Amino acid sequence: MKKVMLEGNFAAAEAMRLARIGVVSAYPITPQSPIAEVLSEYTGDGRLDAKYIRVESEHTAMSVAIGAQLTGVRTGTATSSVGLALMFEMLGVAAGLRLPIVMPVVNRALVSPWSLWCDHQDSMAARDTGWMQLYAEDCQDVLDLCLIAYRAAENGDVLVPTMVCMDGFFLSHMSQAVYVPSQQDVDDFLPPYQAKNLKLDIADPMFVNNLIPPTEFMEMRYQQHTGFSNALPVLNTAMKEFETQFGRSHSPIEPYCCDDAEAILISLGSMSGSVKEMVDQYRAQGKKVGNLKIVSFRPFPEEDLVAAIPRGARVGVLDRSMSMGAPAGPVCNDVRSAISNQGLNVRIQGFVVGLGGRDVRPVAITSAFDRLLAGQYDKDVQWLDMSDNAMTLRQYREAI
Repeated sequence: MKKVMLEGNFAAAEAMRLARIGVVSAYPITPQSPIAEVLSEYTGDGRLDAKYIRVESEHTAMSVAIGAQLTGVRTGTATSSVGLALMFEMLGVAAGLRLPIVMPVVNRALVSPWSLWCDHQDSMAARDTGWMQLYAEDCQDVLDLCLIAYRAAENGDVLVPTMVCMDGFFLSHMSQAVYVPSQQDVDDFLPPYQAKNLKLDIADPMFVNNLIPPTEFMEMRYQQHTGFSNALPVLNTAMKEFETQFGRSHSPIEPYCCDDAEAILISLGSMSGSVKEMVDQYRAQGKKVGNLKIVSFRPFPEEDLVAAIPRGARVGVLDRSMSMGAPAGPVCNDVRSAISNQGLNVRIQGFVVGLGGRDVRPVAITSAFDRLLAGQYDKDVQWLDMSDNAMTLRQYREAI
């Protein structure tokens, strides 16, 4: 195992190389483009034995990945933002065909207005398409979670495609020291891909993604539901096996100073590191706060999340996206549902932060912690670190 400086995009490409993908369907989009570029270099110089296919859109990129995976080949593609949105139709096809495609998603805000920078609206818009979603905190997570995702998704009891999400520019273009395992160690952890469900064979033709009557459609959806029901324990096992093989631990949720916490902020993605830094500062002042990082947003680790929250703790959720017309952001809404389902009597305060690439600054995190410690709750979601003149910006006009 060697330690090298890698940007998040390069870490994702390196994981795909180590996974020995056999087909790359590539279409560039900021800030994901370096993944397509690096995979092109790998296939060009022989470091990756794969067919590299340049396609005309993200819709086609996923279509090609689906077709290749149906022949029994592990595939690779990646996307971001409006590219993921253009893929939307084919996301459902991949999930419905039970194809364990692993795709890095470099999080970037959706339109309108246009933005090149990070928030989670793109992947959150796809949260119900039948894909697992894992969120990376740093560049090491990107590489590790990609390998774990292949292992879990390809399990015969799961067969669910997976997005490994990393924050655009905050991770995709940030260099960090990353431990890169040897090819042999990855081969021992991740055996060659074998199709376990549908497979295209010219000697035995079959239809895929065909029209289904109402008498069968619910049953097909239930099969996907069953795969997700199996996914969380399989993901846990894959993470434990990864730790045994490579010495780095991961779990669907990762509590930080939560055991005795009086106030907890739940987060996902790169902002979790900033929250942990503020937890350390509050702890130095004798204030008992903690951070609960969600790694696996789909499948949602409901029981583990609730078990990590001490009784009596005040809980806030930091969303880097917003479900317009809903009570709060998507992560907060799922946390509230989990709390209710498990019978825990805890009020949850929703916060929105960091949209369109805005830094999740200490002022936002301290504002959230201070509200929780003071017992201040509001039924409405609170937008943090926002300018006072929001309603006077150029996008808004009063009726004439």
